[in-house]
Amino acid sequence: MIGDHKVVFAGEGERIELTHVAEDRATFAHGAVRAGLWLVGQAPGRYAMTDVLGL
Repeated sequence: MIGDHKVVFAGEGERIELTHVAEDRATFAHGAVRAGLWLVGQAPGRYAMTDVLGL
């Protein structure tokens, strides 16, 4: 299993689970390369993935 992530929102007597499963490390590599290419030429500072993705 390459990547298995789960977020759980739990209340009294119930819960909601959000799951992400990555089956190939290339998914993570693609994101890292995309972020690196975006970073070239940016001013020094602190950035979030929302900046990289334009969200």
